[in-house]
Amino acid sequence: MGNAAPQAVAVEAKSQKDEKKLKPCCACPETKKIRDTCIMEKGQEECGHLIEAHKACMRHLGFNI
Repeated sequence: MGNAAPQAVAVEAKSQKDEKKLKPCCACPETKKIRDTCIMEKGQEECGHLIEAHKACMRHLGFNI
């Protein structure tokens, strides 16, 4: 996964935030799903880049991660 994808997801999620207040559990569903699938299949150690992409998306939305 390239660097552009998490940023594009964050921009889309930010526009969703403007429409209504997001809860942390509902923010960045695309990066969350990819991250969770990777962790279940490969383990946390091999999915660090996806974990960081999800954290970046959350931070972009204003969550203190």
